Amino acid sequence: MKSDWLALALSYVYVFAAIGIGEGLRKWQGYSTDFTRKFIHIAVGMWSVGTVLLFENWYFAAIPPLSFVLINYVSYRRETFKAMEMGEKGNLGTVYFPISFALIIYFLWTRRYLVVASLMPMTWGDALAAILGRPYGKYKYSIRGFTRSLEGSLTMFLFSWLATFLALLFFPPLGWQLSLLYSLIVAVIATAVEAVSIWHVDNLTVPLLSALLLYLLAR
Repeated sequence: MKSDWLALALSYVYVFAAIGIGEGLRKWQGYSTDFTRKFIHIAVGMWSVGTVLLFENWYFAAIPPLSFVLINYVSYRRETFKAMEMGEKGNLGTVYFPISFALIIYFLWTRRYLVVASLMPMTWGDALAAILGRPYGKYKYSIRGFTRSLEGSLTMFLFSWLATFLALLFFPPLGWQLSLLYSLIVAVIATAVEAVSIWHVDNLTVPLLSALLLYLLAR
C-alpha cells in the first residue's frame, strides 16, 4: 500500500513534468502544438511502464488516468495546457486516451505485460504517424472526410509493430517468436483501425482493440 502512494505521487510528478516540458518547447523553442501534443502523448503512454512496475493494486494505478480525464477535459474547454491541445474544436483525443489507459489497467492488471503492449500502437505508432506523415506525406487518401497519407499509415504500422514487439519482449512470459508474431498482428489491425477512425476516437479504438486482440492471442 505504501508503495502505491509513492507510485501515485511519482505519476503526477512525471505527467506534469512532461506537460511542463511541452509548454517550454512551445513557448521558448517555437515548437508547434502538433509536435508538443505528440511529445506529451508519447511521454504519458510510456508511463505505462512505470505503472506496471511501481503500482501494486490496480485501483491505485487507475487513479492518475481517471483524474486526467477530468483535467484534460477542463484543459480542452479552457485551453489550460496549450502544448497538448489542437486548434480544432471537437478533438477530445486527450480525454479519450486516459479513458483507454484506465480501462486497460482494470481489465488486464492480472497480466501486466499486456497493459504496456496494448498502449504502444497508440503511444508510438499514432504519434509518429502524425509527426512524420503530415510534413512528408505525399500520397493522400480520405475516409469519411478525414485525410491521411500512405506514408503516415506506413509509419503507424512500423512503429506500432516495433514498440509492441519490444514491450512484449521486455515483459515475460512470451518469447521473441510469439512476441514478433503477436506484435505484427496487432500492428496490422491497429493501423487499419486508425485509418478508419474519425473524430479522434482512435484514442479509444486503437488501444482498446489492441488490448482485446493481445488478450485473445495470449490466452
